[in-house]
Amino acid sequence: MRTAAILLLLASLALAQTNTPAPGKAPAPAPAPAAAENDISGMYTFLRDGEFVQVNLEDGRVTGFLSRYDDEEKNPANFVDQFFDKASLDGKQLSFTTKKVHGISFDFQGTAERGPGKTRADEGYFVLKGTLTETVTDAAGNPSSRSRAVEFKSFPADVQGTDAAPN
Repeated sequence: MRTAAILLLLASLALAQTNTPAPGKAPAPAPAPAAAENDISGMYTFLRDGEFVQVNLEDGRVTGFLSRYDDEEKNPANFVDQFFDKASLDGKQLSFTTKKVHGISFDFQGTAERGPGKTRADEGYFVLKGTLTETVTDAAGNPSSRSRAVEFKSFPADVQGTDAAPN
């Protein structure tokens, strides 16, 4: 019985030494969680310089908004934020429709894919490519739509305030 107690004590000491850093040495830092390769969350360019699209991917849900210049004649320098009303990501297929603000809404149908950027710290690490349809509803309630091919590049990670470490 005394031998079993001694063996148990020695095993406990050995285990404690493997988990305790040597004197004068800092413990090894825990590895940082790697960003998911297909996490497209972030800011992207929009139609004009200074405008952007924010995409958030969380628990399989896509949310976000676009921030654009107000096109109304009385406030052309003001920004308008238009939140996604509906959005989905199925593989690489991304779609979103914004809520209507000042009679204008946007619908994007396209893909979210890796772009030319080598790391998240580079512009264009991800690119949203597809068709953007802008629908304008006049005062009488009559909608008119205009579609165009677009390519929105992700902003560099350091601009977004995120970790710029490569994947």
